[in-house]
Amino acid sequence: MKSALSALGAGLIFGVGLGLSGMTQPPKVIGFLDVFGAWDPSLMFVMMGAIAVHFGLSRLIRRRVRPLLDTRFHLPTPRDVDRRLVVGSAVFGLGWGLGGFCPGPAIVTLGSGAMAAIVFVGAMAAGMALQYGLQLPKSRRWTLPIRRSAKRDSVRGRVPG
Repeated sequence: MKSALSALGAGLIFGVGLGLSGMTQPPKVIGFLDVFGAWDPSLMFVMMGAIAVHFGLSRLIRRRVRPLLDTRFHLPTPRDVDRRLVVGSAVFGLGWGLGGFCPGPAIVTLGSGAMAAIVFVGAMAAGMALQYGLQLPKSRRWTLPIRRSAKRDSVRGRVPG
């Protein structure tokens, strides 16, 4: 329960921060990415603030023996950087540049009912489903896992499993 409440609190703070910083406004994001046109550097200050907070807090947190809500730290290693990560990052960057959204701000903006956010989140969900389907072995592609309840199966005379 502590873990879920912590995640909810972090998500709320993150969403409010995205809204206050302007990262939920695609024209502002695209203006920041348009370095050869009408460049809007204001989001650079938002990123510099986030980097400064992360820089300081990550050093304090790593002094702990273990995190507050887990048994160990889960830190990336150089082996974690592979072709899939690099290609995924490039696709993420293209989507951010073309749509003016990245997933966090798009989900925050979805709450406003903005059509651009609805289309972006729909396309993002379709891309996630496609990636999920392609990652599965061929024998299991395009089928969703179905959980059967033991009670329902025992009523019908089937053995669960």
